[in-house]
Amino acid sequence: MPSDDITACAELVARADPDRLLAVMAAPPDLRAVLFPIYAFNVEVSRAPWVTQEPMIAEMRLQWWRDVLDEIRQGRAPRPHEVATPLSGVLDAAGAEMLDELVAARRWDIYRDPFEDAAHFEDYISRTSGNLLLVAARAVAPIDEQAPQVIGQAGYATGLANWFRAIPALEAAGRKPLPDGRAEAVRALARDGLHRLRSARASRAAVPGAVAPVLYAAWQAGPILSRAASRPGRVAAGQLEPSGAGKRAALMLRAATGRW
Repeated sequence: MPSDDITACAELVARADPDRLLAVMAAPPDLRAVLFPIYAFNVEVSRAPWVTQEPMIAEMRLQWWRDVLDEIRQGRAPRPHEVATPLSGVLDAAGAEMLDELVAARRWDIYRDPFEDAAHFEDYISRTSGNLLLVAARAVAPIDEQAPQVIGQAGYATGLANWFRAIPALEAAGRKPLPDGRAEAVRALARDGLHRLRSARASRAAVPGAVAPVLYAAWQAGPILSRAASRPGRVAAGQLEPSGAGKRAALMLRAATGRW
């Protein structure tokens, strides 16, 4: 039976990130107690800048999580919390450091400043989505020196696809979600994401079998990025979503074959 904290983490992910919930549920059951705290942490951090209009309060919320991660990094028990407590049981110091980079990148969400340039945007996606997937993979099983690059590429593609899906809401909130919103620039970003995803899948052998289910989280990235590449206007129009039945069937196929 899962602990109350793990159940709380799962419920948080179910409410705020249902697609990632599906990916976790497609993985072997013994991985859920590892993945749910990490993804619940991601929910808490990603929503922190949006639950208040006061930048200082948002900064304090993010700093609270950076303090939790610092406690974990130092090998100390973090302050009691339904997410922080189980998170401390699945992270090592390196994992806490990578999640701290994720939180630092999320400070961009607090303000209305645009990305400085394409490099800033790439760094944001890499540190948020790429780091998240890599931390989850490392928490599940040891990985060798080749696997992080493969997982990072898959994580970037996944993050870019999810970012494209969020663009209508971001623009409605007054944000400038892309360094260049022209159709040709959006197409180039989508094609780059597809290239990274294909490159990662071509190197599947570098990822241990025990870790492969973590990468089920990338199952929608290909179709979404393909839609954005073929018709960039779909991004701003919010027309990237696959059908409910279709996306579930695609996930079931990934889980059945293990070929993320």
